[in-house]
Amino acid sequence: MFRKPVSGAMQGDRVGVCVTQFDPKLLERGVVCTPGSMRNFYAAVISVRKIGYFKGSLATRAKFHITMGHETVMARVAFFGLPPVGASEPPSDTTPPPSQPCSLDTPFTFEREYFYQDQYVTGQREASPGPDPEQWALLEFERPVTCPSLCLVIGSKLDTDIHANACRLAFQGRLLHGFEDKGYAETALPRLRIYKTKHKEGQVERVTDDYTVIGRNLFKKETNLQLFVGLKVTLSTGESGVIEGGFGQSGKFRIRVQEGLCPETKQLLTSTSKKKVKGGSKGEPAHEEEPKTHSQPVSIHLHFKRYVFDPHKKMVQS
Repeated sequence: MFRKPVSGAMQGDRVGVCVTQFDPKLLERGVVCTPGSMRNFYAAVISVRKIGYFKGSLATRAKFHITMGHETVMARVAFFGLPPVGASEPPSDTTPPPSQPCSLDTPFTFEREYFYQDQYVTGQREASPGPDPEQWALLEFERPVTCPSLCLVIGSKLDTDIHANACRLAFQGRLLHGFEDKGYAETALPRLRIYKTKHKEGQVERVTDDYTVIGRNLFKKETNLQLFVGLKVTLSTGESGVIEGGFGQSGKFRIRVQEGLCPETKQLLTSTSKKKVKGGSKGEPAHEEEPKTHSQPVSIHLHFKRYVFDPHKKMVQS
């Protein structure tokens, strides 16, 4: 088509436009497009797949060079996936749980809950080798990006030494949803239901009656215990209970066991009463024996999840 007039152009074509009586020095580099087909995004949700030749890790909160449309900008990345299998009650956050099985075309929606990931999860594990599970990423750009919907996204580490024998292309995906509001962190991100699992562990100090125990070492002294009232806990002996409130000023708390404590648990938790022992000489004050402690104390487990972008930081249990 060189030196021939054409009536239209499409992706991949390079065209020259003749505009008469126009000073080309007044024209800035930009994008020519159909009105409404390009938008400015401050952040975006994308599908993501790691490029196999990239040897580095894909860590949440890391920065990558993101190529979208005609631009390449720096962005901070946060990875997330489907909730763990059988995640009715969140497990401890120390070990990453396996994700739910799914097809590779699971649609992204704000109505679904997603599991926060410290890094991109690969499927090449000894226990369950296979393709990478379905995953997404939130991109937060250092400056707005102008691009079309559903465009290809490429994440790279372009600051890698060009002389190193390493692939600099890290991941690829598709733009699924863009945030056009500059204040997206307050107006839009709370809709994104990405959660972390939390686990706290304490011990039962003593029993007050058949349905109430006093716990310790689950919270710090300065913790506002009212935030945890009503949350469910489980004892290592099998009983379930609910946190009723604080007990004293040292971070201790009361637990109500609705079904009552088992006789074995009561026997295990019953403290040995202190016994007074007479002093060795006249005028010497009597002292008390320290109560006996069991070698295997009963532990208290509190599991909950917290949504990453919830401005109120509420704790949620299934």
